[in-house]
Order: sequence, then C-alpha cells, then structure tokens
Amino acid sequence: MTGFGAAEGETSRGTLRIEIRTVNHRFFNLAPKLPAELLALEPELRERLRREFDRGHIAVHARWLGSDDNGSRLSVDLVHAQQVAACLHELQSALGLGGELDLALVARQQDVLVRTASSPTPPDWKEIEPVVASAAAACQDMRRREGGVLAGDIRGRLDHLARSAEDVAALAPARLLRERDRLRASIRQLLDGQPLDEVRVAQEVAVSADRLDITEELVRLRAHISASREALAGSDAMGKRLGFLAQEMGREVNTIGSKANDAGIAQQVIAMKGELEKIREQLENLE
Repeated sequence: MTGFGAAEGETSRGTLRIEIRTVNHRFFNLAPKLPAELLALEPELRERLRREFDRGHIAVHARWLGSDDNGSRLSVDLVHAQQVAACLHELQSALGLGGELDLALVARQQDVLVRTASSPTPPDWKEIEPVVASAAAACQDMRRREGGVLAGDIRGRLDHLARSAEDVAALAPARLLRERDRLRASIRQLLDGQPLDEVRVAQEVAVSADRLDITEELVRLRAHISASREALAGSDAMGKRLGFLAQEMGREVNTIGSKANDAGIAQQVIAMKGELEKIREQLENLE
C-alpha cells in the first residue's frame, strides 16, 4: 500500500526532517537514507518501524535542515596553504609574470580550506524517535485513507459476485430438466419406436444430475464471500488472507464453469471471473 509521511523535530544537533514513503511488498523491506551522524541508529530505526508496518517497501530519508554542514567546522590547512603560495611564487618567477599573489587566489586552491566533523558522537535515539513516530503516523494515516477506498471497491465487487452466485443458483434447476428431456429424446431415437424404459432413463438422469450438480461449489463460494467481507471489516492486515480467499473463490467459479452446460450460467461465470481479476489487482495494493 502506498503512503507518505513527513515530520520535523528539534534535536541537540539541529532540526531533523524525516520522510517515509511506502509501497506494497511481500515482506518488510527497509531502505534508509541517513546522514552519517545517524547511521549508527539504523537498528533502532528498523525495530521502531517494524512496529508500525507489517510488510512493504519502506523508504526513509532523513536530513538536517538549515545547514548542510551540521555538526562540522571549517578549518585551514596552513601547511598546505604555505606550499600552494610557494609554488605560485615559483611559477611566477619561472614565467616572468608580474602582479601580486593575494589571499583570494591561495584560498581558492583545493584543500586549503577543509571541513571537518566537530564531533563523531551520534545523536541520542530518544531525540530521534519522536520524529520517526510522527512521520510514521502521518504515513499510516495516508495508507488508511487509501485502504478505505480500496476496501470499498472490493466490497462492491464481492456484492457483484454474490448476486451472480444467486443468479447461477436460480438457473441450475432448469438445466437438469433440459438434460432429462435431452436424454429422453436421444434414447427414443436409439430405440426407434421401441418402448422406453423409464427406470433406465431415471438412472441416467440421476447420473447426469450428480455430474452437473454445483450445490457444493455455490455453498463454498458464498462462504468465501462472507469470509472476505469479515476480513474487510477487521482492523488487522488483511492482504494475505484476502489473497487466499480470492484464490479459493476462483477455484469454485472455475468448477462451476466446467459443470455449467448452460449458456446463462456460462455468462455469469465469465462475469464472476472478471470481478475476481479486478479484486486480485486491488489486493496488490492492499496490506
């Protein structure tokens, strides 16, 4: 599930901004991008975010605001500066050039002015944790809003599945009567005017009825639809459970289709397969 959250907070090292972006993933996959001062706190960051996100690709970007050199200071490499000045004087003499060497020219040379870390000590996790928590909460709020929209769409498609299942159940009895009449006509044609054995016809109809019966498939399909609605009504992560239920519903719909032997039922099966495919697509974005 996609989401974005950001937060800022004051620490002893300055103002810290943390941004969290998430997309769907089968597992918990943290991708932190931290300044050097916070690298040592990555284990605490991972443990904290695991409490917020069961799974997903979680990209975390942390940076200091106000100054890119937070925690560092500018200094002069005096020895290097003296060497630069001497070399420039030597070059001036060798080429017979006039003019005066000034401070700006020397200072512009590489490594004359250098930036060094003022302290290698990382900030305390207690200062960072509230900022992480606020960014994670904002991200979760966005994910919940998106999840509510996706859940509403899936509920609508489950309603379509339920209506199609009832339509199939209504069409099923007439199909058996047509099969009985077809068998009678075929047997009469084979007997070529000889008496019809009603007992034998009844046996063949019973065999066909058992082969074409879809009662159990419809019962299981209704149960899976009900279980999916219950999962959507819960507050826990539901993506994996709904994925399994969608797979089982697809299995029942396929079996109904293989037993259909009826144009009306076949059309309903096609419609149900379309709804299930759309549900699976939505589940790719649902945790």
